[in-house]
Amino acid sequence: MTKPPPSPSSAVSIILIVTFIISLTPSVHGLGVGATLAISFDSATVCGIVASQPRQSIQCYRRGQIIPVYPNISFYSISGGRNFFCGLRSGGYTFLCWDTNDFSNTNFAPKRVYFDDTIRLENLAVGDDQVCATVVGTGSVNCWRGNSTLNLPPASDRFVSISSGFGFSCGILRDTFQVRCWGNNTVTANAIQTGFRNMSITSIVAGGSHVCGVNSTGFVVCKGNNDFGQLDVPSNLPGEFSTLALGASHSCGIRQRNESVVCWGGGGEYSANVTQGVSFATIASGSNFTCGLTMANFSIICWGPGWPGEANSTLRDLPEILPGPCTNSSCSECGVYSQYSSLCSGFGRICTPCSTQFSIPVPPSPAPVPLPPVPRGSAPSSPSKGLRRGLLAFCIVGSVGAFAGICTIVYCLWTGVCFGKKKVHNSVQPTITRGPSSNNGTTSNNSPPSRSSTIRRQGSRIMRRQRSGTSSKHPDRAEEFSLAELAAATNNFSLENKVGAGSFGVVYRGKLIDGRDVAIKRSETGPRTKKFQEKESAFDSELAFLSRLHHKHLVRLVGYCEEKEERLLVYEYMKNGALYDHLHDPNNVEKSSSFLNSWKMRIKIALDAARGIEYLHDYAVPPIIHRDIKSSNILLDANWTARVSDFGLSLLGPESDGDYRPTKAAGTIGYIDPEYYGLNVLTAKSDVYGLGVVLLELLTGKRAIFRNGEDGGTPISVVDFAVPAIMAGELVKVLDPRVGPPDLNEAEAVELIAYTALHCVNLEGKDRPTMADIVANLDRALALCDHSHGSISSGTISIVSE
Repeated sequence: MTKPPPSPSSAVSIILIVTFIISLTPSVHGLGVGATLAISFDSATVCGIVASQPRQSIQCYRRGQIIPVYPNISFYSISGGRNFFCGLRSGGYTFLCWDTNDFSNTNFAPKRVYFDDTIRLENLAVGDDQVCATVVGTGSVNCWRGNSTLNLPPASDRFVSISSGFGFSCGILRDTFQVRCWGNNTVTANAIQTGFRNMSITSIVAGGSHVCGVNSTGFVVCKGNNDFGQLDVPSNLPGEFSTLALGASHSCGIRQRNESVVCWGGGGEYSANVTQGVSFATIASGSNFTCGLTMANFSIICWGPGWPGEANSTLRDLPEILPGPCTNSSCSECGVYSQYSSLCSGFGRICTPCSTQFSIPVPPSPAPVPLPPVPRGSAPSSPSKGLRRGLLAFCIVGSVGAFAGICTIVYCLWTGVCFGKKKVHNSVQPTITRGPSSNNGTTSNNSPPSRSSTIRRQGSRIMRRQRSGTSSKHPDRAEEFSLAELAAATNNFSLENKVGAGSFGVVYRGKLIDGRDVAIKRSETGPRTKKFQEKESAFDSELAFLSRLHHKHLVRLVGYCEEKEERLLVYEYMKNGALYDHLHDPNNVEKSSSFLNSWKMRIKIALDAARGIEYLHDYAVPPIIHRDIKSSNILLDANWTARVSDFGLSLLGPESDGDYRPTKAAGTIGYIDPEYYGLNVLTAKSDVYGLGVVLLELLTGKRAIFRNGEDGGTPISVVDFAVPAIMAGELVKVLDPRVGPPDLNEAEAVELIAYTALHCVNLEGKDRPTMADIVANLDRALALCDHSHGSISSGTISIVSE
């Protein structure tokens, strides 16, 4: 089914999100990226914008001497090349450059390259001998290189950031977040651009003949020349690095968790041993050495074979250098450095870089970009703050499983289900329905109803009105069958034709008189079941919803039967049964599930199901909340296309971003949203939690609740089992061994699924992604399975999901 175009409000939301994301990308400082620290490498000159002065002027260090830089005015950023560096003046309306190779001069005299008080510049990027910048507002590129001409990008291209290397520059396109390169070194530029292909990149930095960027899932991806191992990123986890700096044959990065530096490439000559135990605010690289600005006192340390001084000595004669530009921004996204007032002398603020750990993309059209990362807050007051942040994040995410476990225990004790006292509706796994609290089972009439109970009753009336407005005895495109017809189709509902159970009855396989294979769901009989039906209206719900929903990834309703007390629903038959059976039923797994024992197929099934749920949330009017997303409600047709089924517990959702407080919390143990169960707050994010559990099932092969260890073991949720391993970077330890380890072109896809699942099972709904976000991630993961590691192609996918 063709999806309707996004509404204008959705388009505006995407634009706002993309704009927000641009401000949250990691900082990157290499040969050609503007920052507060720069290197002119031929003369081993290190320059910085001075802190704690009324003017943010520039001072340089060259071979043991401090070189004054004129004029003594405020600069926003500087960038260094082979034998010169340039500075963009505060305000962006002019930039100047200085020659660093004349050793007879005791100061650096400026040359003004650009001045225009009507067209302001940003993203100053100096390569070995070229200078480029973008125009504020438009994102168009201007470049300068003496009397020579540069091969510039098309005038229509608009960039969010750029960086320059040896004879080339690369940038990130504003509309697609794809990499485009240009310059006189066309061989290198074309090779790097081809390497990135259609990948979505959020930040980029150029080296001598290679480029590294942070992709939309937080991974560092490097392309170009790899003669010295400069592309071989070590310990590459999402959000691993907050800052990158590239030289001619090496690369370095600052780890987010503790602000330490790690370098790779360069034949092993860039060992970070000299920086052990040091936390850095930022780093910059020249051709053959790197310098870093320490967090302790904002002094500079340099190392590498091209550095003429002592490798781990501090450039003590230089004053304090700014850790970032002084800006008039409120820094509301990720906070400010705690010392910004003194560092900027009261003229502006210094915004802290935003964390990108475990980020998830938000999809502009056509390529996904990451979700806003977790705010980092003020600058660390000590080198241990990164470690404390990591521990705090681990505790918060780890509490998801603990909370779910506590809810399960409370439910068992309260209902008596665990002790056999109360029958619970079972659809492969128990489905729970919890009513509002009362006084010893009765509602007191002596006190007025509480505000929360009033809200719940009002919400219940709204639900009933919405349901009654969509129910019909003769819904569109649904045939009405007689009980005799359906009894004949199932051999009088014989046990051999029973194939499962749904939200309100038993499911049978049948063959209609015209030869169609169907699945027939028959409501159970008896007073307890009738009471449940009266409360939940499962038959009415499925009939109302499925009669008006038509999507490739939703099970199609064929018809229905209403005769006396009998209620039956007729669906198209799903030949390959439920995903749950293929993952967890030993007989099924051994006999027929080898087709699912590939990562590509599991990702494809996850994407199919996510698209079905996305349709319910984003395209159904009004939107629908399923409330019981689980692997047994994801069915597979003859072509192994996954479809979401069982709408007996579904409710019409709010048409805004609000939430509902239904009279009963419903769902399945192990899949139910802890926030929904504990607080009785239902939103579309409750379905996201259930899908997150399904993703973890697909990754691990474990049930939502299973016994861990030998001899039965202790019951544990798959969330508790998998989330700590994913966060510790030990995903391989929990992957389903039946599938085998992912090969090179699948590894990034599987990691992307894992981190998507991790966000889906966040404790609070507001911290979970939307279904549109999830579909974008899964779509990208499936594309990764078809192409080389770290690249995405727009070519045809062999397993079609649409």
